[in-house]
Amino acid sequence: MAPRKQADQMPFLDHLEELRFRLFWMVGALLAGVVVSFWAILEFNLLLLLQRPILPYLNGAPLVVTNPGDGFGILISTSLISGVVLALPVLVYHIWAFLSPGLYAHEKRLMIPVTLGATVLFLGGVSLSAFVVLPLTLRFLMEVTAEAFQPMITASGYFNFAITMSLAFGVVFELPIVIVALTALGLVTPPMLVRFRRFAVVGCLVVSAFVTPGADMLSLLAMAVPLYLLYELSLVLSYLVYRRKQRRLAAEAAEQTIGVPA
Repeated sequence: MAPRKQADQMPFLDHLEELRFRLFWMVGALLAGVVVSFWAILEFNLLLLLQRPILPYLNGAPLVVTNPGDGFGILISTSLISGVVLALPVLVYHIWAFLSPGLYAHEKRLMIPVTLGATVLFLGGVSLSAFVVLPLTLRFLMEVTAEAFQPMITASGYFNFAITMSLAFGVVFELPIVIVALTALGLVTPPMLVRFRRFAVVGCLVVSAFVTPGADMLSLLAMAVPLYLLYELSLVLSYLVYRRKQRRLAAEAAEQTIGVPA
């Protein structure tokens, strides 16, 4: 009994060793990404570039800090977020390499396009926030009370606002990937998505109202319209995944029928 117990433990120990190896490379990639981001932000003065959306509303005044450590804290947090983005390809690769032995062949084929799609959608959401929605939101928020208050925006307040909003956009834009995954698991079907299309319109407006802090309709629509278009894209992708899954199940049923003796 003892040799058999040891043999059963070996695959588990090998699994732990594989996990340790993958985590080593993932942590190394994160550290390298953070170091490169830290250097690039200082070398090219990227913090000034990131301030451009708010500068037109400060009447020539710069962003202010109220604590000696605020500036360095912003530098560190920005480096961490940028480092994760830079290390993302390595992180995704090692996660896929660790999980792929337990996947079927058709699931392995989906990993690369799904990973690329998730990355593109996340970057697309962040870009939409940074270059379109954030400037629109800042214009509304700063101009609506311009005659009543003198703006004196802190650097930490602005960067927290901008980064949180951009990350929220990136996460929300993962909707097609979530729906494709739910379809592959059998929890969602294309007819179900068609029936809920009218509710999706309301849902997109509600989510946009929470994600965009501005109360202006332009910022709301700048988020809601792309989000609903992503829902329609999700419907198409869900149909493709569902049809492929049904074909595979039909083929497996046919093989089992042929294998059963008359």
